[in-house]
Amino acid sequence: MHDRRGGGMILVDLAARNLRRHAVRSVLAMVGIVIGVLAIASLGILGASLSALVGGLVSNVSDTILVTPHVAVSSGDPFDPRNILASQISDRDVALIEKAAGQNRVIPMIRTAERLTAGDTAGYVTVYALHPDDIPLLLDAEAGRYPDPASPGVMVGSLLADDLDLVVGSRIGFGNESVRVTGIAAGRGMGIDINPDYAVIVTDARYPNEDPGMVAVKVADPADIGEVKAAIESQVNRRKEKVDVLDSREVLQLYYETMDAISLFLLGIGAVSLFVASVSILNVMVISVTERTREIGLMRSIGAEKREVLIMFLFEALILGVAGSIIGGISSALVGYYASAVASGLLGGFFVPEGAAAMGPAVAGYIAFGMAFGVLASLVAGLYPAWKAAGLNPIEALRYE
Repeated sequence: MHDRRGGGMILVDLAARNLRRHAVRSVLAMVGIVIGVLAIASLGILGASLSALVGGLVSNVSDTILVTPHVAVSSGDPFDPRNILASQISDRDVALIEKAAGQNRVIPMIRTAERLTAGDTAGYVTVYALHPDDIPLLLDAEAGRYPDPASPGVMVGSLLADDLDLVVGSRIGFGNESVRVTGIAAGRGMGIDINPDYAVIVTDARYPNEDPGMVAVKVADPADIGEVKAAIESQVNRRKEKVDVLDSREVLQLYYETMDAISLFLLGIGAVSLFVASVSILNVMVISVTERTREIGLMRSIGAEKREVLIMFLFEALILGVAGSIIGGISSALVGYYASAVASGLLGGFFVPEGAAAMGPAVAGYIAFGMAFGVLASLVAGLYPAWKAAGLNPIEALRYE
């Protein structure tokens, strides 16, 4: 054992031999590492995917102020489900908003629902009704043209068109009449002002007697958002609180904080799984030291040093950690991708391509972090058993029964 040439390989061979002698126990300990690495990496990837989804909102809403009717039970959050209570903004209040907004564009919107039939498919769909001049400010036409108040045609969102196999010129049942699809709106993703991808867009001429349900203010200079918001609140809510005025930056901050908390929580779950796996390795190593007490005493009696015994047992923990981390890393790449795809589907297909493309480094980073954490946890778990083995008295170890 004092011959340093190839001494390291001898210790590795001894460590591997012992793991093979107790193959079932070693495999079970390694499976714990696989599960831990898989959990921490794949959950981290899922959290990053959700953050990428939020990041896709920035370009769409960073210049927007959203004004909605104030409802007693509402939190002011446009995504609060309690906002489904029927409420509108009067023409007088819209005029006050336009006055407060100055040169910035004010876009009143009617949001409702209509029954839609296309072929054998029927159901209710979200409808956005806007002034014809405002539609191009919010939407790009992927095909065809924008709705015209002079004709009964409608524009449909890109995802809705894909689901129902609609093209420009398709005829659909909308409300109580049959209309043609005059245009397909380009995919826009989710925003605080309008989510058109699964919606139908028409002109406000279709609902002449309805007041808008919300008003979007497009601020030319994002630096003026705070000033414009304060002016709107001062003008409209002077005597009583009639509207909620939401700064797009507040919504983004809320989303980022929520996503960060979710990502941290998911990583915490993975870390707990890895901690449990390290306890399993600790148990395996302690049992191994106990079972091999006489063998350790024999090694020490023929000249093995404490350091060599320590390193041999650390090699056992390292082999379990490296093998489990590699398998867990490969598995987490597959599971993380699948989890991200499922999350995208559940969230309505609102993944932004740019955000998805930027996920590559994050995915690799989480996998590398999970694997490194797995190896480190294995080494830490093996420290005490290795130290205990190295500290055994050779004479007492030989007498151990």
